Amino acid sequence: MKRLPLPVGLALLLAACSSANRVATPSPSFASASPTVAVPSEGPTPHDSAALDRGVEVSGSTILVSRRPDEGASSRLMVTHNPMGEKLVFLVTDSLESAGSAWYKILLPRRPNGSTGWVKQDERLRVLALHERIEIDLSTYTLRRFTDGQLADRFKVGVGMPYWPTPTGTFYVWAHVPQASPTGPYGAYALGLSGFSDVLTDWPGGGRFAIHGTPYRANTGLKVSHGCIRVFNPDVTTLRDIPLGTPVVISR
Repeated sequence: MKRLPLPVGLALLLAACSSANRVATPSPSFASASPTVAVPSEGPTPHDSAALDRGVEVSGSTILVSRRPDEGASSRLMVTHNPMGEKLVFLVTDSLESAGSAWYKILLPRRPNGSTGWVKQDERLRVLALHERIEIDLSTYTLRRFTDGQLADRFKVGVGMPYWPTPTGTFYVWAHVPQASPTGPYGAYALGLSGFSDVLTDWPGGGRFAIHGTPYRANTGLKVSHGCIRVFNPDVTTLRDIPLGTPVVISR
């Protein structure tokens, strides 16, 4: 799929930026104006991070998402790309056989966080093995990256302030967003996530949050943001190759 020109993509994905002062001035939550399509939801569901090793990708522009793994269940279409023109990889949280067909339960990039739906295997749907995982511990301000179950990187990060806490739960990488300047509010790079702030709902895109860079090492190890995860620029650049669909498990 053709990518949107970078300035257009950034305009769609990022909220208006605040000044990039040190520590005292938090950057706004990462946001997106992704096309909104109503989809079924089973509500927030806890997921076992050890089992989050598959994603699904669809060759078409939409995917039919059902409330249950049943041909007769209520269903809606959902777009399969983000505003940057990237083909989404939806994180699989469960699967089963029903009436001779394979069904996959996927985590949906919509409110409420933890919403899920079911997609049926067909010729357009491809199941992918996921080799990466990110785990963030808010209590220790730590981001850990695992590759095939082995610890690959560990960074100190900044997290949400008490009034604008970083959401906890299971999410996944939803967009890659290069930045025009490493000294800007989102640093050298940003990874848009599938989830949203629990308290900011009136921001562009509904308050989607992200893992993004910061030019200030002093931002790490502190509660400094509106909910995003801030990673010092030299560290965030090592996350550029994280694939879409990579699970991001955030705990306190």
